[in-house]
Amino acid sequence: MDSEALVRDHTIYSCVMGSRAFGLATDTSDTDRRGVFLAPTPLFWRFEKPPTHVEGPAEEQFSWELERFCELALRANPNILECLHSPVVEYVDDTGRELLALREAFLSRRAHETFTRYALGQRKKLEADVRQHGAPRWKHAMHLLRLLMSARDLLRTGELTIDVGDRRQPLLAVKRGEVPWPRVETWMTRLGTEADESADRSPLPAEPDQARVEAFLVRVRRASALQSDPDDERVQGFVRGRSLGQR
Repeated sequence: MDSEALVRDHTIYSCVMGSRAFGLATDTSDTDRRGVFLAPTPLFWRFEKPPTHVEGPAEEQFSWELERFCELALRANPNILECLHSPVVEYVDDTGRELLALREAFLSRRAHETFTRYALGQRKKLEADVRQHGAPRWKHAMHLLRLLMSARDLLRTGELTIDVGDRRQPLLAVKRGEVPWPRVETWMTRLGTEADESADRSPLPAEPDQARVEAFLVRVRRASALQSDPDDERVQGFVRGRSLGQR
């Protein structure tokens, strides 16, 4: 089964990310799509395993296989956690709804480290732009501010909200280069400090609920293995415990 077929036929969840999910879209904004597919369990019994992720087939589309997606979410990967909380869901099936019902199981105080580490890396790139070119890439500066707001609010409330709401206009002013860089730096520093202060008293658990996520993954893998497959009856018979070849 080729990669495009996995995305086309086995997607369980698809959403819009980027500016359109963040409430920061303008007339020229792209539509970034992210998704999760469930590779049929029998594909894992081969030497060549299914891919952990697929780019495409549409432009600006990227999908992860469910297990890889869960691994990254348990590690509090910012992009993955935000994907789970997109307000713009384009497709979800029953398995995808189960995944969305697990959103809180992925959240933990690990997010403090992962979000702030990612933010620090992005800020260093912006500072390098200022040194080399005299100004940062303002769009990237805007998105870094948004990420820091999201991290702070997550640590404060235990809930991840990615739509910026009434903070849209101040952030778009940064994107347009209307806010001096020193003020943007001060804003970033303040948000980072507020995130740090919120981490110690965060309502989030110290660790994600890995056991709950693993139980979900095992359940859907088993269900996939037991699905009827007229082209592979012998394998399916073995999975059902009929022990092919027994006397």
